[in-house]
Amino acid sequence: MDLILILTYTAVCIAIFKIFKIPLNKWSVPTAVLGGIVLIGTLIFLMNYNHPYSEVSREYFVSTPVVPAVRGQVASVNVEANTPVKAGHLLFTIDPVPYQNKVDSLAAQLKSATSDYQRAVQLKKKKIGKQRDVDVTLATVNDLTAKLADAEYDLARTEVRAASDGFVSQMMVYPGLYVVPMPLRPAMVFVQEKSFIYVGWYRQNSILRLQPGYEAEMAFDALPGKVFSGEVVQVLPVIAEGEVQANGTLVNLGLGSLRPGRVPVQIKITDPDFAQYADQIPGGSYGQSAVYSDHFSHVAIMRRIILRMSSWMSYIFPFH
Repeated sequence: MDLILILTYTAVCIAIFKIFKIPLNKWSVPTAVLGGIVLIGTLIFLMNYNHPYSEVSREYFVSTPVVPAVRGQVASVNVEANTPVKAGHLLFTIDPVPYQNKVDSLAAQLKSATSDYQRAVQLKKKKIGKQRDVDVTLATVNDLTAKLADAEYDLARTEVRAASDGFVSQMMVYPGLYVVPMPLRPAMVFVQEKSFIYVGWYRQNSILRLQPGYEAEMAFDALPGKVFSGEVVQVLPVIAEGEVQANGTLVNLGLGSLRPGRVPVQIKITDPDFAQYADQIPGGSYGQSAVYSDHFSHVAIMRRIILRMSSWMSYIFPFH
C-alpha cells in the first residue's frame, strides 16, 4: 500500500510540475519530497493505529476426549470418522455381559432380601420376631438397592453416546480393543460442532481501537482472493503471557514475562458469501484480519486495500 501511495503521490507531483511549469530546483524538489513523506507517513500512522491489522488469525474449535466410564472390550463401533452426528448418537459399545451378570446377581439378592424383610415384618407384627431383625433386613434391602442402581448405571454406560452435535476425528477404536476409563488414553476425539470461533491476535498498542461491535474483515490463506466481512464479538480480558498458577515458587521476571503478548479478539463472520466456503475450511485454518474502528474512518479504505492485496498474495507460494 505504501508503494501505491508513493507512486500516486509521485504521479500527482509530476502532473503539478508539468501543468504549472514549476522549475526543478533546490527548493521545489525537496519541498515535494518532504511533503510526500509527511503526507504518506501521516496516512499510514493513522491507518495503523485506528484500523488495526493482525497477520496472526485463526479458526479455533473445542475437542473433547471420549473416555469410557467403564472398562471392557469394545463390542461394536457405531460411527464413522469425520461424519456429523447428533447429540445422543451411539458412538461405540462395550461388552455388556459382565455388567449384565452383576445386575442379575444383585437383582436376585435383592429379591431374596426383600422376602426376608417382609417375613421379619410379619413376625414382628405377630410379636414373634425382633425389631432388630426388621432393621437388619431393611438395611440389607437398602444396601442391595443402592448397589443394583450402581450396577444398572454401569451397564447403561457400556453404550457411549455423543454429548452434543459434532463429529469424531482421528478415531482409533475398533471392535476387540480393550478400553479403560483413563483420561490419558481416550478412545476417541470428539469435535463440538458449535465450538468453532475465529480469533485474531492483535498488538496491545491497538487496545483502544478494539471494541465489540466494530466492523471487521477476515481473509484465509486457504481461500486466496476472498475477504469476508464480520464484526468484533468480544475482546478477551486476559493475555496468556500474564498467566500464573499456584505453585511452590515465587513469580519472577523471567523470559516469559518479557514477551508482550497479543490481545485475542473474537470475530464473528457475518458475510453471507462465507456459507459456501465454511465446510471447505478445515478447523484451525490460518488467516489474517483487520478491525475498522469509528475513528478516522476515511483512511479505512487503505486498510481494506492492503488486506485484499495480502489475500491475493496467497495465490503465490514457493513450495511444490
